[in-house]
Amino acid sequence: MKSGFTNPRFFLAMAALFAMAAALAHAQGTRVGFYARTCPRAESIVRSTVQSHFRSNPAVAPGLLRIHFHDCFVQGCDASILIDGPNTEKTAPPNRLLRGYEAIDDAKTQLEAACPGVVSCADILSLAARDSVFLTRGINWPVPTGRRDGRVSLASDTSNLPGFTESIDSQKQKFAAFGLNTQDLVALVGAHTIGTSACQLFSYRLYNFTNGGPDPTINPAFVPQLQALCPQNGDGSRRIDLDTGSGNRFGTSFFANLRKTSHHE
Repeated sequence: MKSGFTNPRFFLAMAALFAMAAALAHAQGTRVGFYARTCPRAESIVRSTVQSHFRSNPAVAPGLLRIHFHDCFVQGCDASILIDGPNTEKTAPPNRLLRGYEAIDDAKTQLEAACPGVVSCADILSLAARDSVFLTRGINWPVPTGRRDGRVSLASDTSNLPGFTESIDSQKQKFAAFGLNTQDLVALVGAHTIGTSACQLFSYRLYNFTNGGPDPTINPAFVPQLQALCPQNGDGSRRIDLDTGSGNRFGTSFFANLRKTSHHE
């Protein structure tokens, strides 16, 4: 059976939907080219900075994408995840392993030198997320800018973030709270086509079921591959591509692989 996810037109729609949904920018007055007069080099500075960090460490791309999502899912895209201090969003368990802050800090420093006090951190995050997709061979899209930075950051607010052990129904409910539907959820999950995960976050599905065996919902043909990558009692910090063969390339293979590796198609 041919999957709709392999259709190029669907991918463009999915990517556009991802851009829209990931933004979750409830702020009013955003528009493409917001800084055209006040800081005309704003977007190029962000892109060149992200590109420089990406060349040194490709893992910065999925890191920035994840930071943006974790920021937007808590009180909107207001960069509150960047605020330091005790009991801030940054200190909450779902955010402790986020990576890529240094690229945002670098871009902010360069923008302050070029256009002091003009470009918000919220816009830097939004632009950096777009640039991360583009640099990993995904599509490019115009990002409306003009967001304002939030000044409140509470670790307790991160309970809204979807957890990796949550059921689909639970995640659908959390997305629905933001006016997002199942298609939005699927599109955003597709961002896992880039990046890695530590063995400790999924190895429980390989050894903790009946008689110490794997989760029966995993395709049996895929289990030996996963167990070889993450052996029982092995290094839990070892990082594995979230999308086999596509850790550094943004595309639709995540969906194709999901169909292949699920026992229930």
